[in-house]
Amino acid sequence: MTDKKVWLITGAGRGLGLDITKAVLAAGHAVVATGRNQEKVAQAIGEADDLLVLTLDITKPAEAEAAVKAAVERFGRLDVLVNNAANFYAGFFEELSSEQVNQQLATGLIGPMNVTRAVLPVLRRQRSGQIITISSMAGLVGFEFGSAYAAAKFGLEGWMRSLLVEVAPFGIAAITVNPGFFRTELLTEESTNFAEHHLADYDERRTGQEAFYKGYNGQQSGDPTKLAQALLTISDAAKPPRRFLAGADMLGAAEQVLVDLQADIDAYRELSGSLAYNEPVASIGN
Repeated sequence: MTDKKVWLITGAGRGLGLDITKAVLAAGHAVVATGRNQEKVAQAIGEADDLLVLTLDITKPAEAEAAVKAAVERFGRLDVLVNNAANFYAGFFEELSSEQVNQQLATGLIGPMNVTRAVLPVLRRQRSGQIITISSMAGLVGFEFGSAYAAAKFGLEGWMRSLLVEVAPFGIAAITVNPGFFRTELLTEESTNFAEHHLADYDERRTGQEAFYKGYNGQQSGDPTKLAQALLTISDAAKPPRRFLAGADMLGAAEQVLVDLQADIDAYRELSGSLAYNEPVASIGN
């Protein structure tokens, strides 16, 4: 790759996507900034050289293909895809409707797959490129009131870890980013949706959970502008990481995952190791 790269960023009109877009442009790269509302994305970013703003609903494969085609027609190549667009369906699993779960998975898991599928032929032809997918702390840690969101993020994790092996022979890097709590717009009313159904057994806990998420918006410890700069740093690395854990809270959570996993291994090590198939011993005839 040359020093100047072409980045395609989803969800570029607000939140972390907007911060990434501004950081990439300031670093002298070209950006294909996408979002469901092209006009709003353009207004949020403002005018800039080497900027192409496109409409892209990541749940629609045809729009992903059209965006990639337009990007290549404008810039001749693509170097970095940032799968950033996201939403959050918060609620206890039993209270979330099947439609809400489907919508969470459509945006959080299938959407990034749609865009990546459209981008990969370009990167393969070039024999170079990066796919940076924004996961979450929820991709490593399941948490109360976030079962659907965690399901989408855990799915991203498995997909990306498999994808990185599949595309590495073509010179393509697949990087998973796990942010902790950053002061983005994920917890705003525009991005967070609560469960539609209420069951009495969950009333007390639901009240506390909803109060936490509504009150925590704007109080998160992480700075998204610093995260955007960090993404530039790892993208420029001679050997980009397979995973980047973003934020002190994320580091603590990941370390606890390791502790818990080791405890699970040790607790049933003997039983787990005793499950090999015993081949029957052949009898010896007279």
